[in-house]
Amino acid sequence: MADIGVLGAGTWGIALAKVLADNGSKVTVWSALPEEIDYYNKFRCNPNMTYMKVPDTIVFTKDIAEACTGMDAIMFAVPSPYIRKTASAACGFMSDGQLIINVSKGIEQETLMTLIDVIRDEVQASHPNLRYSVLSGPTHAEEVARDLPTCIVAASEDIAVAEQLQDLFMNRFMRVYTNTDIRGVEICGALKNIVALAAGICVGLGYGDNAKAALITRGLVEMRHLGTEMGCLDETFSGLTGLGDLIVTAMSVHSRNNRCGQLIGGGMSAEEAVKNVGMVVEGINAIPAALALSSKYGVDMPVIAAVNDIVNNGYSAESVARSLMTGERKSELDF
Repeated sequence: MADIGVLGAGTWGIALAKVLADNGSKVTVWSALPEEIDYYNKFRCNPNMTYMKVPDTIVFTKDIAEACTGMDAIMFAVPSPYIRKTASAACGFMSDGQLIINVSKGIEQETLMTLIDVIRDEVQASHPNLRYSVLSGPTHAEEVARDLPTCIVAASEDIAVAEQLQDLFMNRFMRVYTNTDIRGVEICGALKNIVALAAGICVGLGYGDNAKAALITRGLVEMRHLGTEMGCLDETFSGLTGLGDLIVTAMSVHSRNNRCGQLIGGGMSAEEAVKNVGMVVEGINAIPAALALSSKYGVDMPVIAAVNDIVNNGYSAESVARSLMTGERKSELDF
């Protein structure tokens, strides 16, 4: 049995907390929102997943120290813009040797760091011997919460750490694979959300499966090209955290990014669409960093640039789609 602190009590954090508790770990969940903790203590469920009863063994706290002190592992499950602030708040209660798990997806806009590197940057001076890992893959919280079959990837530069994470989460409902390409896994997790926005916009415009399949495929090419330029493994992009996560995010009814894109394609502004979705849309957050990485590494990313034109530059989705279709001729074998 492991003692695990979970920082963040949204749908993904609470679904994974359930997996850990069901596997025998002692789990303590913290949220920066006091009213969220009050709700869990009163109703023992997430308001967006009322069908999932939170295990009685899970403890909820408003004190981040309680969720970090003496824990075997600390899992970060907060939206990407709050990762650094949360790491800073948790740092004083960490201890060397703890396993740090990031399950959030994104890239910090100011530094272009992946999220596990943001956490490392914030805490390593005080705690040089922490062990860092990432859990990612084609995994909607709504299905994990219902114990539906799911595959996911435990990633760490140290294979022994990845295998420890594998042991914590694996059960008959969740199959866990390992990967040492932690940066590639995180790049996939951030960029696939933008491509899913594009797929949703395509649906919102009334286009068919042909166009959606093309956007998903060409978006994956852009992800892979940028990732390999950054030193990531090509295999990661054809695996569960690349192709797998892209498919589920671009096509599932549970996908916030897909839903947001559909609303934008149907005529809403990005701000209106995010408000309508009612939860964090990480694809919107990831766009500036993706474009900055595209420029830094000299990688042409027309699908992601097109989403930016629609979301941030005021272009109509229809005109941007037309530009993509009528651009210069290319070979599929050229990036």
